[in-house]
Amino acid sequence: MIDRRLQVLRVVAARGTVTAAAESLSYTPSAVSYQLRSLSRELGMPLLEQHGRGVRLTPAARLLVKRSDELYERWEQIRAELASAEPAQVGTLRLCGFSTAASALLPRVAERVTAAHPLASVRIIEADPEECFDLLLADRADLAVVVATSALPSVDDPRFDQRALLDDPLDLLVPEDHPLARRHSALLSEAATEPWIMDRPGRPYHHLVLAACSAAGFTPRIAHEAVEWETGAALVDAGFGVSLVPQLAHLPSGYRIVRVPLRGEPAPARRILTGVRRGARKQPSIATALTALEELAAERR
Repeated sequence: MIDRRLQVLRVVAARGTVTAAAESLSYTPSAVSYQLRSLSRELGMPLLEQHGRGVRLTPAARLLVKRSDELYERWEQIRAELASAEPAQVGTLRLCGFSTAASALLPRVAERVTAAHPLASVRIIEADPEECFDLLLADRADLAVVVATSALPSVDDPRFDQRALLDDPLDLLVPEDHPLARRHSALLSEAATEPWIMDRPGRPYHHLVLAACSAAGFTPRIAHEAVEWETGAALVDAGFGVSLVPQLAHLPSGYRIVRVPLRGEPAPARRILTGVRRGARKQPSIATALTALEELAAERR
């Protein structure tokens, strides 16, 4: 087993503060500080130093984090070998994903995992994309399904193994009496002068819609902000604007709204990725879940 204190140090390095690391690990800040002091005494060198009102990692700590990434990758590989050597899979597979994935994909993945590994259980955690990687690093999740955004770790980050899963096209959501509602498809630029219903600033979907509109040559005039699909659908139904909705997203019934497919080169879409801790891909339950996701993606395509 790897010293748990190394994991604490890695999470502090990733989150930037002791308080944020404690939140990710479900520890108290004092417990995080104690473990780092204990590790520092054992190594005979400081790991944290004062920086303004906070702390930062010392050069020795940064080196330790870098080398521990290699250690954890090898440990995940060993865990995969051990699990493969034991036919009966016992334990819990923890899946995390953003709201659409958590509803449209992960329940079906959980069904296939439990069918293939009857003694295993599956836990689903709904979380924003950035939080999903925090959960992976803190060993509170095993597989993440996320929307690609600039805020995510880079694809060559040594801590994670990220792969493209599918592109989820975006539809234009309009009231049923809107002129575009009778069209088989439309260009996003045709809605440039409309009032827009958007996710709140700072959230991944807000950035995604802004980028799609920018690529279409306009900046949307934001009339309302809605986080939940049902809120957005209600606002579109009431004639307060238009919005973009992914094809994977399930909308509630009863609203007088129409989804208009968008065309263009390229057509607006969001890229969905899978992420696991590097070295963990071949663990049997994780491998089963990844295969299930790839099959579901192929069905969508």
